[in-house]
Amino acid sequence: MSAEIEISSTSSEQQFPYRALSTTAIASVIFAVVSFLGFFVWAFLGVAFVGTILGFAGYSKIKRFPQEFAGHSLAMTGIILNLLVILGGISLHSYVYLTEVPEGYTRVHFYELQQPSNSPGDQPSSKAIEIDGNEIFLKGYIHPSSGSGLLKRFILVPDLGTCCFGGQPKSSDMIEVRLLNGQTTKAGLTKKKLAGTFTLNRGPQNVTDFDNNVFYQMKVDQIR
Repeated sequence: MSAEIEISSTSSEQQFPYRALSTTAIASVIFAVVSFLGFFVWAFLGVAFVGTILGFAGYSKIKRFPQEFAGHSLAMTGIILNLLVILGGISLHSYVYLTEVPEGYTRVHFYELQQPSNSPGDQPSSKAIEIDGNEIFLKGYIHPSSGSGLLKRFILVPDLGTCCFGGQPKSSDMIEVRLLNGQTTKAGLTKKKLAGTFTLNRGPQNVTDFDNNVFYQMKVDQIR
């Protein structure tokens, strides 16, 4: 009788063998969920690339060792979701980039106005001199020393490092902004998009709470 039970138990184990769920397949789905942030912050699209690699790795492992690992559908789900995020995210950010500059304004990147960190002196960049008096489109962050709540005037800096952790910004890292037509914007750590007229200060310009002179000014027609 015991022999029959033992044979039956062995047969059951062979018919329904235990298979571990592929951890790379699970990770691929988790990465896909996190990568949805890439629709708002483009850097998170990198998470989707990693998730896609993990999905293919999990799928390959399951195919090579089908008796040891399960999760074929999970791996496929991870691959598909991550690829959809990559394609959708790239399309969305490309569309925004191509359409965000208002008509009549020229895109300028903040780094074009900055002096290199190893520069012996801080002075207006050649790009800043070139666009003096021009209508430009620019992105940046409001420096916390500009105040809180709704602002009509503030200092714009290039990144969160300069904004919050870089101490006193250099002169070429700051733009004194004045909003026109009764506009206001809320202070905070979100990136701002500005369209307006860029000008160089003709002489040293001091701003309260900042040690260094401000080289640049911008009268803004549109902000979002």
